[in-house]
Amino acid sequence: MSVRVVYTDLDGTMVGPGGCFFLAEGGGVTLEPAQALIELHAAGVLLVLVSGRTRPQLLEAAQIFGADGFIGELGAIVGWNRGRDSEILRGAMPSDFDQVPPVLLDKLIDRHPGELELHTPWHTGREIDVMLRGRIEVAEVDAWLTEIGFGWLSMRDNGLISPSHMPHLGGQPHVYHLVPDGVSKGDAVAYDLRRRGLSPTEAIAIGDSASDLEMAAHVGRMHLVANALRHPSIPGLLPKYDNVAVEDGSVGAGWANAVRQAIVG
Repeated sequence: MSVRVVYTDLDGTMVGPGGCFFLAEGGGVTLEPAQALIELHAAGVLLVLVSGRTRPQLLEAAQIFGADGFIGELGAIVGWNRGRDSEILRGAMPSDFDQVPPVLLDKLIDRHPGELELHTPWHTGREIDVMLRGRIEVAEVDAWLTEIGFGWLSMRDNGLISPSHMPHLGGQPHVYHLVPDGVSKGDAVAYDLRRRGLSPTEAIAIGDSASDLEMAAHVGRMHLVANALRHPSIPGLLPKYDNVAVEDGSVGAGWANAVRQAIVG
């Protein structure tokens, strides 16, 4: 079947340094991603933005890039019809919770002094998840959450960010999302495909992180931009999938090549 929809991560994938669509790695100006986007729209292939960003952020981004819909907060919110319709996916969050309890969040950060903090200012305005940054062991956090009775929550690694956010770490911090089990980019893509009446073979996904790789199980083909391989967990995860291609180009260059492959089928 031909590709009908492209699910794409934004930061570190579709957009380059500083969230700019026209910057390549290293700061050079490029029109390649914009040209590929024009070709995608001309071919009639739908674009869905998949991100850790919030609903308002993605509504605006969808308008700018001409996206048909979005998946926000790492899979907790699915929007379609240009964002006019949406659904919140709560996963395993108990009915008596609306969000992650602030007291739990305080305890989590206190357990990792200097290694974990809110990803300010982008942590505000969230409906389900909590956005953090730092350098921690995800498995250790998940084990602790289970131990204290919050096993329905898990920490997800959503990629690397600039060292300038936490220079004292001496390397690149990670962006993390604390979300209920059953909430992920992959689960949201599966939900959106069912809602659209499309099969996985009619979709591709593009990303750069471990959380993006979860989309691979629900689409016909998954593309990782080259900078994904800098993420320490990616090489160990790749053998689990047989439909993942790693692009030669980083960020926008790799994204543009993946989009063009979707257009030609």
